[in-house]
Amino acid sequence: MRLDDPVVLDLTGVEDKAALMDRCADALGLPDWFGRNWDALADCLTDLPRPVALVVTGWQGYAEARPREWRTAQEVFATAADENPTRLSVLLSLGGGFGGSS
Repeated sequence: MRLDDPVVLDLTGVEDKAALMDRCADALGLPDWFGRNWDALADCLTDLPRPVALVVTGWQGYAEARPREWRTAQEVFATAADENPTRLSVLLSLGGGFGGSS
């Protein structure tokens, strides 16, 4: 896994689960069959075609607007990373922008 070329999941402006799922699909290039629900996201994250260092930016507004959904998202990310630590690392950016590919 290369931490010098992370995939950036920018959640700036995300206000609900549907928008979060859309951003995940776009950032990670998830397949067309991605069902845009928590189980489907978990499945996709544990079956990534290549190792990914995912840096989540701009998440604070979503966490504030939808704290329950944000907790669920964190659980999904953490479980996927725990199940396949050589394929997925998830990092939360605490500051402003972050460089990397998207």
